[in-house]
Amino acid sequence: MADKPALARIAVVAAGIAAASALHYYTPTSAILWHYLFQRLYYLPIIYAGVYFGWRGGLAASALSTLSYVPHIRHAWHQTDYAMDQYAEIIIFFLVGGVTGALADIGRRQRTELLATSEQLAQVNRELQNSFEQVKRADRLSAIGQLSASLAHEIRNPLASIDGAVNLIESPRTPEEIRAGSLAVIRKEVQRLNRLLTNLLDFARPRRPEFQMIEAGKLIDAIIGLAGHAAERKGIVFRKDVAPSTPPFECDAEQMKQVLLNLAINAVQAMEGPGEVALAARQSGASVAIQVRDEGQGINDADIDKIFNPFFTTKEAGTGLGLSVAYQIATQHGGTISAERNPGGGMTFSLVIPVRQGDPA
Repeated sequence: MADKPALARIAVVAAGIAAASALHYYTPTSAILWHYLFQRLYYLPIIYAGVYFGWRGGLAASALSTLSYVPHIRHAWHQTDYAMDQYAEIIIFFLVGGVTGALADIGRRQRTELLATSEQLAQVNRELQNSFEQVKRADRLSAIGQLSASLAHEIRNPLASIDGAVNLIESPRTPEEIRAGSLAVIRKEVQRLNRLLTNLLDFARPRRPEFQMIEAGKLIDAIIGLAGHAAERKGIVFRKDVAPSTPPFECDAEQMKQVLLNLAINAVQAMEGPGEVALAARQSGASVAIQVRDEGQGINDADIDKIFNPFFTTKEAGTGLGLSVAYQIATQHGGTISAERNPGGGMTFSLVIPVRQGDPA
């Protein structure tokens, strides 16, 4: 079955040579122009054989053409100068057959090498993909392990405090003021656990944004109103700085408030004494950039890359989920959130959201 195409091509070569020879034999010698034409017809099967069978096939077809054509030359043209031209043409048969076949062999080798190289590259690509998938699975397992360990740690501490407070309450020798303090500890730790679970649910199942156009200035006013009282108790003032050219942008207003309120409260908590927290908004290309700048101690350079990781926190009572949720919300809006240290101290958090959803941030 595999030899049928080759046999068919051999038959085509033989038929072509036979047809050219027959035309020579059955055409009168007086029609010399036709003989010139028929002589060129030999090149078709010779080139065909060279292309499909290489230099050996080209030379074989040239030899078969010679054997078919020489008797005609000797019989019809042996007494004329035309015969010498035909013998010279036979040399060209072999040159054309050999060169065509050699070039075809080179092309086949190159195609074979190219296919082999392509297969090797495909194999390497498959191996890289498998390795990449294994790395991703390992990263997911590692992240799950870290998440579980962090969550267990965050839950264990409040439970330990609650357990200690309950033991004090149960003891008959515990004074009433300590009992009251223990109840306050229980209430505080229960609220902490509830806040942890709320943040965890926000992180695990973020709500789909409900987009609407909103002005950055109004958003900042709402944040100042919500966080202003906590700032006043520490002598901290909020400064609003919104460029007049800042356009309204498309977002989920409640989720943007959640993100910016988290950043504003973090800024207030990072400052130990009086100072200023700046809330600024500017247009940045096709996006709006909102910055929250504080005058606190800042974050260590080694920790800046970790602050958006779940459960990473530098606060004693922090859950480590606030910035992770903020990062998810920014991503859902097609935007980005980043942090950098200020040259004079403190941190600047930058939230960049496209003016129109679907545009690159």
